[in-house]
Amino acid sequence: MEKIRVGVMGATGYAGQQLTALLARHPGVDIAYLSSNTYAGKNFDQVYPQYRNLIGNKLISKHEAMERMDDVDLIYTALPSGAVFEVAEAAVRSDKRLIDLSADFRLEDSAAYEFWYKREHEAFGLMDQVAYGLPELGRERIKEARIIANPGCYCTAGILAVAPLLKHDDLIDPFSVIIDAKSGITGAGRKAEISLLLAEAGDSVKAYNIASHRHTPEIEQELSKAYGDKLNITFTPHLMPMKRGILATCYINTRTFCSDDDIYEIYGRFYSNSDFVRVRRELVETRYVNYTNFCDISIKVDIRARRIIVTSALDNLIKGAAGQAVQNMNIMFGFDETAGLSGQMPLVP
Repeated sequence: MEKIRVGVMGATGYAGQQLTALLARHPGVDIAYLSSNTYAGKNFDQVYPQYRNLIGNKLISKHEAMERMDDVDLIYTALPSGAVFEVAEAAVRSDKRLIDLSADFRLEDSAAYEFWYKREHEAFGLMDQVAYGLPELGRERIKEARIIANPGCYCTAGILAVAPLLKHDDLIDPFSVIIDAKSGITGAGRKAEISLLLAEAGDSVKAYNIASHRHTPEIEQELSKAYGDKLNITFTPHLMPMKRGILATCYINTRTFCSDDDIYEIYGRFYSNSDFVRVRRELVETRYVNYTNFCDISIKVDIRARRIIVTSALDNLIKGAAGQAVQNMNIMFGFDETAGLSGQMPLVP
């Protein structure tokens, strides 16, 4: 396997450090640099001591990383939204490819980006070179794109759960989709915030950003593509007192009678070529997928209420972020899609 050289900007956030750990064990990757403005000058294993004798790269600033475009084939940006525009423009000028874990290139409508993220989109002219990085729905576009918009974690869970049904509008009402999702605390990022303290978030569950979460237009955009017409969905996120994981329970009304077996057949066909989506007969749990790149899906038809209930579970830092970013890299550079990801096992308890 011929190796590529990669750089990671934002390597010390939760998603960035998870990505760095995955890249360090990838047989086709050499890490050229890791950057972190907060910890520039320190070694990576000083920030995360669990990587002592495993990943000792000295962290450089974003500015230094920008000056080292010629050292890499691919740049990962695990930066806050709004911080990626200049990096993307520099990468395109230098004929480099980029995988962005922020939301800066996920929305295809600049007005929608400005409405939901409360800032101007400063590099919208690059959108014709962008692919939305959900491999199960867009491998061919990912393969050719210069920039990959790596999906949000809630979005991955919701889209993978609902998309297989949207070509069956004789069977379901595509305008009835409700996504109720629960996330571990790492989904909020590595930051000092009172609401994320153990004493505040432990032993409690809360809904937040009801009818206003920034992932809503992203989910609607991609489900609308899958359906072929504009959809509006109801999405409600919840914060759970656990470190990682997402469980999404999705509700779709039926138009006619269907059984569990009918729906399992639809999902089995849809994901027959997907290594990381496991359609399961037993109800899924986050512990079945934590520390892996799997998204597990289970289905139940509520005949009495004429509703299909689809539950998906994934690790928000891996399939919901870093693992999916590696999966996208594998597609872009012709590696086996499972490279660097296939040896992961769920850790229990």
